[in-house]
Amino acid sequence: MQEPDRRVSVVVITYNRRAELDTALHRLEQLPEQPSIVVVDNGSEDGTADLVRRRHSQVQLIRSERNLGAVGRNVGVAAVRTPYVAFCDDDTFYEAGALTLAADLLDDHPALAVVTAKILVEPGGRVDAICEEMAQSPLQRPEGVPGHPLLSFLAGVSVVRREAFLQAGGFSRHLWLGGEEELLASDLARAGWSMSYVPEVVAHHQASKLRDAHLRRRHGIRNTLWFTWLRRPLASAIVRTVRHLARVPRDRISMYAVADALRGLPWVLRERKVVPDHVERGYQLLDHMQLTSKARRYVS
Repeated sequence: MQEPDRRVSVVVITYNRRAELDTALHRLEQLPEQPSIVVVDNGSEDGTADLVRRRHSQVQLIRSERNLGAVGRNVGVAAVRTPYVAFCDDDTFYEAGALTLAADLLDDHPALAVVTAKILVEPGGRVDAICEEMAQSPLQRPEGVPGHPLLSFLAGVSVVRREAFLQAGGFSRHLWLGGEEELLASDLARAGWSMSYVPEVVAHHQASKLRDAHLRRRHGIRNTLWFTWLRRPLASAIVRTVRHLARVPRDRISMYAVADALRGLPWVLRERKVVPDHVERGYQLLDHMQLTSKARRYVS
C-alpha cells in the first residue's frame, strides 16, 4: 500500500447535499494518497453532520451555524497544517495520483500558488468545455512554470499553496459563491504568485441536481460586476461592464443581479484597489475570450 502523502489535505464545503457528500467522501477516502479530509458543513439541515460522524469517522467535521459560502474554505484552510490544500466540492473528487502530482509541481515551483485540474464531467467522462478554454490561454507562461497560465481558477478542482492563500486573505465574505475565485486570484497575481491549469492533474465533476441555478446565475453576474469595479482600471471597468451586461439574459434574474451589484457599490468603492499594469494587460488579453466563451453562459 502506498504511503500517505502528508503534503496535501482536502477541504470540502457542503450544504444540504448529504447523499452526494457521502459519495464524494467515499471516493476521496479511497485515494492512494490517503489525504486528511476536512468537511466544513455550511449550516446544513438535512443530517449532513450526523452522516459524516457515522460513516466517515476519520474525517474532521467543522459545523457552521450559517451558510458561509466560499468562506467555508477559509475555515477549512485554517484547520489544516499541510503546505498544500486541495479544494473539493460535494459533487467533485480527484482521480488517483492527482494530489501527489499537484504537490510535486508545487514542490518544484516555489512561485506557483494554484494548480487547477482537468475536469471530467460525469457520467461519461467528457472534458469540460472550460478546460478547452483554459488550455488556449493567451497569457505568457512564466519561465519554468508548468501548464497553462491563468489569472483565475476553479476552486472546486484546484490545489492551492496554503501560504499563498493565507497571504492573499482567502475568499471574500462579500462574494459568497459564484465566480468568487476571480478576486482572490487577482490578489495572488498582485503578490507575484503564478496559477496554472495542468491537464495531467485530473478531477471529476458530477453536477449536483440540488443546486439553485437561478441563485448561482444571480450571484455570478453580481460578482463579475463587483470584481470588475474592485480591481480593473476605470476605462476597462466601463468597457467590461457594458460587454458583460450585453451578454446576460433580459430577465428578472439578471435584473436582481444588477440591483444586488448596485447595492454593494459603497463597499466596492471603499475597497477598490486597481491591479498593477502587468496584471491588467493579462486581463485585457483574456477579455475577448471570456466575453465570447461558450463555457461561460449566463443561463439557468
